[in-house]
Amino acid sequence: MHELTLAEIARGLADKSFSSEELTGALLARVKQLDPQINSFISVTEELALGQARAADARRAAGENGALLGAPIAHKDLFCTLGVRTSCGSKMLDNFKAPYDATVVAKLAEAGMVTLGKTNMDEFAMGSANESSHYGAVKNPWNLEHVPGGSSGGSAAAVAARLLPATTGTDTGGSIRQPAALTNLTGLKPTYGRVSRWGMIAYASSLDQGGPLARTAEDCALLLQGMAGFDAKDSTSIDEPVPDYSASLGGSLQGLRIGLPKEYFGAGLDPRIAELVQASVKELEKLGAVVKEISLPNMQHAIPAYYVIAPAEASSNLSRFDGVRFGYRCEEPKDLTDLYKRSRGEGFGTEVQRRIMVGTYALSAGYYDAYYVKAQQIRRLIKNDFMSAFEDVDLILGPTTPNPAWKLGAKSSDPVAAYLEDVYTITANLAGLPGLSMPAGFVDGLPVGVQLLAPYFQEGRLLNVAHRYQQVTDWHTRAPNGF
Repeated sequence: MHELTLAEIARGLADKSFSSEELTGALLARVKQLDPQINSFISVTEELALGQARAADARRAAGENGALLGAPIAHKDLFCTLGVRTSCGSKMLDNFKAPYDATVVAKLAEAGMVTLGKTNMDEFAMGSANESSHYGAVKNPWNLEHVPGGSSGGSAAAVAARLLPATTGTDTGGSIRQPAALTNLTGLKPTYGRVSRWGMIAYASSLDQGGPLARTAEDCALLLQGMAGFDAKDSTSIDEPVPDYSASLGGSLQGLRIGLPKEYFGAGLDPRIAELVQASVKELEKLGAVVKEISLPNMQHAIPAYYVIAPAEASSNLSRFDGVRFGYRCEEPKDLTDLYKRSRGEGFGTEVQRRIMVGTYALSAGYYDAYYVKAQQIRRLIKNDFMSAFEDVDLILGPTTPNPAWKLGAKSSDPVAAYLEDVYTITANLAGLPGLSMPAGFVDGLPVGVQLLAPYFQEGRLLNVAHRYQQVTDWHTRAPNGF
């Protein structure tokens, strides 16, 4: 049963080929057996899962037949989950049990999904390798000596290892799409505001967006259907009708205009990945797409702009973790100042501290205009580039990452080298656009992804193109040895 996709599970449950309780028990046993190799889970919620599975079976017996009813899910450990540890991969929140469900968790639970647990992640979603977690690094199932990408690396590794068919992740600068690419999955970052951020512990509020990770575009369509929608509790949620994403999967690509930004194919891109991108372009052309070169001239400024804006927002969001109200508190503080300093110094890891300091500096008097304001102006220029490009093309295609997964620890001493791995993904977050990564081949036995970007609220188009591509290729069907 672990080899089934989410769509196949939905059909199996509807046909009564197996029950949700049987499926849940089999997957929990698989997690117990195999997860010690990859460290993809922080918490496994066996009792909760079996209870939800039995309830889902009862709902089906009473005549319900929703696509997600009884299907398994695991949530990235920054989605608040009632009564379950929600740690953000940090010592700071190691003892925090959420008193409520995030909207995403609540919506999927209402649809009848079964929560197997909470997945490992870079601490407070800050990282591109899933090495900064308080609970240890996550390993890539395709090669246990390599990273799975981050910050949703635990979610990606769990699906790649066939521990379950789908997970939730979050994407602040590529943290769904990049690990999807490095582990041979389909990962979707929706339009900013399409999926509620309420109950999703914030890293950078104007960039964070929740989304699905799964093996196929068809599965991502099912999961996004359950996640998306307006939420009055989230002030950034957009009241826009949610289409039937599954209904448009099989649409024709005849005449679809795809843009290839010339800036994507510079010196920093592994030439073997460039070849795989061109191969995917040829497959889409066979399906009727028309491809042309375009330009995104301000892309070169994206990384410096992002690494001012995101840390600035993080320094503000993480100020609440001070050892007073909840979370980690140092032992025997001498006074209030000592409590603040030691609780934060001991509770936060190195990467989080680095980004808090960068963000605080960028927002400080005398530097705010020079750094933060300039970064926001660049952000607008990047958005304008996309709006101009989408006047001529329907989608933008390129590599998801410049390199395949690197070895664990290879970039630990050089944070900037790790930041550069986000060069193709962060622009979508700065502009608020939807983006999808889909499997496109292998380099040295490690997966490679191709990224698609679309205008606002065109997730259906992304899923349609990815699904049609996956009908004529088999990259997405391949599983790592031993899993």
